Amino acid sequence: MTGRDQVMAACLAKPGSAEEYPFGDEVAVFKVAGRMFALVPLGGSPGNVSLKCDPELALGLRARYAAITPGYHLNKRHWNTVELDGSVPDEELLELIDHSYDLVVARLTRAQRGRLERGGSLGRGSNLGSERHADHD
Repeated sequence: MTGRDQVMAACLAKPGSAEEYPFGDEVAVFKVAGRMFALVPLGGSPGNVSLKCDPELALGLRARYAAITPGYHLNKRHWNTVELDGSVPDEELLELIDHSYDLVVARLTRAQRGRLERGGSLGRGSNLGSERHADHD
């Protein structure tokens, strides 16, 4: 079963991903080029992850899984919160992380995407990462 540590590792393994704590020590926020693609609260059991999602896909996932609900404290049209209770298959959860990341990368500038493809840093310290967006569509 994919738990919080595995989810965090999968998020951090994405190219250009950065782990930050803008909301305090209780929530890990994963960003690419300064834009959020995953939020992982560090407390509670079994834990959860909030992921960006295509609105139509989000509705279908919520209908299919009781563990997938509208994003907690996020735009509920574009974000899902997934309880890490094992009811969502590991492969599908990892695909949802990929989907969230891909949605954010698709909205980056051409220059940012090019740099990401070349393995360049998009972290907070780079010029690209300083282009901060409120990604609460």
